[in-house]
Amino acid sequence: MKSFITALFLIAGSLLLNTNADAQNRPGSTELGIILGEPTGISFKSWQSGSTAIDAAVAWSFGRNESVHLHASYLVHNNLAVDSGTLYFFYGIGARTLLRDDPKFGARIPVGLQYIFPSTRLTMFFEVAPTMDLIPSTSFGVNGGIGVRYFL
Repeated sequence: MKSFITALFLIAGSLLLNTNADAQNRPGSTELGIILGEPTGISFKSWQSGSTAIDAAVAWSFGRNESVHLHASYLVHNNLAVDSGTLYFFYGIGARTLLRDDPKFGARIPVGLQYIFPSTRLTMFFEVAPTMDLIPSTSFGVNGGIGVRYFL
């Protein structure tokens, strides 16, 4: 299982290095910041095209069973009309792992909103992600949070 998780994060890491900025709507292609909620930690996003991105986090889960939470997701964005700035509705699919005494591995399906503030390099987001752990057993849950990232 460790080699499977390692391979998954190596693949996600290689995708993160392949960026293509959409200069029309964003001040860059790479974002770094924080997410507060369940889990809470460091959030990273790398835009792959004008409407797709890879999102990842290294965070701490404060739930019933505290653990280090790692996730990576492929996201698709739809631009919503707003008077100022840029607002995206996004959805996607990804993988997550909980590193603790009894590690878990599974899938996540994030859905949310991201707002890019006009004339700044700041962005704010909100997401909810239903989860399904597959290893060592099947269980369901929900993660969610609000965050701020800075375009590098």
